Amino acid sequence: MTEKLRKKGITALKIIISAVLIYFIFTKIELKDVLQTLKKSDPLYLFLALLFFVLSKTLSAFRLNLYFHQIGARITQLSNLKLYLLGMFYNLFLPGGIGGDAYKGYVIQKKYQTGTKKVISSLLLDRLSGMLLLFVYACVLALLSNNDFLNNFYGLIILAIPLSVIVFWFVNKRFFTTTLPVFWKSVGFSALVQLAQLVSVVFILKAMSVSLDAIEYLFIFLISSIVSVIPLTIGGIGSREVTFLYGAEWLGLDASTSIGISFTFFLITALISFFGVIYHFKKPKLESVD
Repeated sequence: MTEKLRKKGITALKIIISAVLIYFIFTKIELKDVLQTLKKSDPLYLFLALLFFVLSKTLSAFRLNLYFHQIGARITQLSNLKLYLLGMFYNLFLPGGIGGDAYKGYVIQKKYQTGTKKVISSLLLDRLSGMLLLFVYACVLALLSNNDFLNNFYGLIILAIPLSVIVFWFVNKRFFTTTLPVFWKSVGFSALVQLAQLVSVVFILKAMSVSLDAIEYLFIFLISSIVSVIPLTIGGIGSREVTFLYGAEWLGLDASTSIGISFTFFLITALISFFGVIYHFKKPKLESVD
C-alpha cells in the first residue's frame, strides 16, 4: 500500500511540475504566436520528420538489443521492437503505472533469467550511450555556430568531446565489463540514432520555414533532449520547452519558433508512442534467436 502511494505521489508531483512549467512558458510568450507558427507548417516536411523519428527509434531498439544479446538475452529484433514500442507507450501515457524501462527489464529477466543487475545495467548503459552522443553532437554544433555566446566556450568545447568519450569508456571498463565488447558498436548506433533525430528536427525547421540560425536551434534541441531525460516531468513535457525558451533567450533566437519546434517534436513522439497501445492489450511474445 505504501509503495502504491509513493508511486502515485511521484506521478502527481511530475504532473504538477509539468503543468507549472507549461504555465510558466506561456507567461513568457503568446500561445497564439506558437499556434500561428504551427499552422503554417508544411505537412510534407512534417511527414519526413516523422519518418526519421521512426528510424531513430528503430535504431535505438537495435542498440538496446546489442546489450541484451551481450548479457545472454538473445531476443529477436522483431520481438525487441515490439517491446521497445510498448515501453515508449508506458513512458508517455501510463506514468502512474510501471515505467517503460522497468517493464522491459522485468520481462527480459523473467524470460531469460540473466540476472536483474545485468538487465538494469544494460538499460542504464543504453540511456547513457544515447546521452553521450547527444552531448558530442551538441559540442560539434556549438563549434560550427557563429553565435557569440557559444564562441566564448570554444576551447572548453573542443576539450569536452574526447574527454566525454574517454570517461564513458572508463566507466564501462570499470563497472560494466560484461557489455564492454559492444562498447564501440553501441556508440556507433547512438551516433546514427541522434543523427536521425537531428534530421527529423531539420525537417521540422523546414516545415516551419526556418532558414536562419538552424545550427543554433539544433543545438538547443540536443540540450533539451539531455534535460528531458531527467525524470522530473511526464515524458519530458515542460522541461524540454523551458530549455528551448531559455536557450532561445541566451542565443538570441525567436522564442515562439523555439517552442513550436519543441511542441512539434513532442507531438510526433506522442503519435508514434501511442501505437504501443496495441501491445498493451496483446503483450508481445518474446522470441529468441536460434
